Amino acid sequence: MAEARHQTPDGEAVLTRIGQAVMLHRGGDREEARNRLAALWREIERDGAPFHRCALAHYLADTQDDPLDELIWDLRALAAADGLTGALAPRAFLPSLHLNVAAGHLKLGQEEAARGQLALAREAAGALGEDPYDPYGDGVRAAILRLTLVLEGAVED
Repeated sequence: MAEARHQTPDGEAVLTRIGQAVMLHRGGDREEARNRLAALWREIERDGAPFHRCALAHYLADTQDDPLDELIWDLRALAAADGLTGALAPRAFLPSLHLNVAAGHLKLGQEEAARGQLALAREAAGALGEDPYDPYGDGVRAAILRLTLVLEGAVED
């Protein structure tokens, strides 16, 4: 008997399932969201599209209780972004991904690593553009500034 071949869900199904889990998380059911995202990760970890792995790892990081686990998932999201090409080039994702990794290092008391990732976030922020009506870009730039001020001791986290 032939062995069943591992198949990943199609792209639209992956995005739908990620969105459903994110809604659960935002609705306050962190554990169920984490469980669903983790199950989906097991399905797409090896053969899934880099964009799906990046988004999934990013949202999985947000559901973690342990700061080290959160950092591990943020690093997986960043690693998956390296596989993005063409129309899904990671340029606009990188500032946020590096920022998340920087924040994770800071939570763990790893200030030098946080500073290094923050510098990479700042460097990548040019990809966000200067559109005055870009709430995503504005939010990322504001978060970079805030973390910079935290690391400088000007504000508390």
